[in-house]
Amino acid sequence: MDIRTRYRWHLVGIGALLHFLVDGLCLCCLYLIAFPFSFSRLTGIFVVYNVLAFLTQPLTGLLADRMRDRHWMLLAAVVLLLTAVMMVTFGFPFAGYLAPVLLGLGNSLFHVWGGKQVVLKTGNDMRALGLFVSTGAFGLAVAMVFFSLSLLYLFLLALCLLAVAYLKLEQNDERVGDALRDTPWSSRVRQSRWLLLLVVVAFVMFRSFMGESFSSAIVKDNMVVLLIGLTAMLGKMAGGWMARRIGILLTLVAVLVVVSGCLLCRSSERAIMLTGLFAVNCTMPVTLYWANGLLKGREGLAFGLLAAALIPGYLLSTLTS
Repeated sequence: MDIRTRYRWHLVGIGALLHFLVDGLCLCCLYLIAFPFSFSRLTGIFVVYNVLAFLTQPLTGLLADRMRDRHWMLLAAVVLLLTAVMMVTFGFPFAGYLAPVLLGLGNSLFHVWGGKQVVLKTGNDMRALGLFVSTGAFGLAVAMVFFSLSLLYLFLLALCLLAVAYLKLEQNDERVGDALRDTPWSSRVRQSRWLLLLVVVAFVMFRSFMGESFSSAIVKDNMVVLLIGLTAMLGKMAGGWMARRIGILLTLVAVLVVVSGCLLCRSSERAIMLTGLFAVNCTMPVTLYWANGLLKGREGLAFGLLAAALIPGYLLSTLTS
């Protein structure tokens, strides 16, 4: 592995750690705002947060595609998250209303920044895509189980330090330029790319529905919540390596076989539901790879569209469970 490739994988690794911290910090902060819990309070806070964190990502993705100095997006995200934490910590007026807004916007900016950076630094490598997107699921699980002011401060400190480390390391990579390569098939499907992108978005909605269906079928305690987060993380991480090793087609066939088997045994053991959850998440890097290839040069928009597509699938699963 040459020094350029090593720098870029180091950047991806730091980005994955930042993803863990950002998602964990946001959920930890939201739980502290909502505590003591009530249904109406939780619902209001999480609706505001999720709308801003996920449904605005196509817009922030367009911003990422237009920006030349994208490091400002990372810095803006950190400032927004830091401000939200300070508002909650010191009991600022209307912190319960304003902090979820700041958290959602900071989360949105971070995700499209990170998604764009990974694509450009690694040439749309599915392994890197899977690594970056995977860690958020475990960050959410850790925050859900261990949320506290101490954990919130730990997340914030680590986030600030790693953001500085990323920007410092990126300076050593600036002279190399972007590594983005065209996907082998993108030139042949250019005229129908929006139709194909719609198919990918629909698949992401379905995957979100299936993933939530598997996880909601499991009776949860704290250890199980962590296990679900770890399983989702490992599935997303493994999917990129599988697709790179055996090809996208064989990966999707394997996922289809495993998921079908788990659905047939849906009323059975927890291990089967976790296996289905793992398999479903293996497709995450593949859909990102496809979307980036279809929207070459607009990878921020591609990431944002797929992130926004998670919400309808989640809501449908919640309403039908």
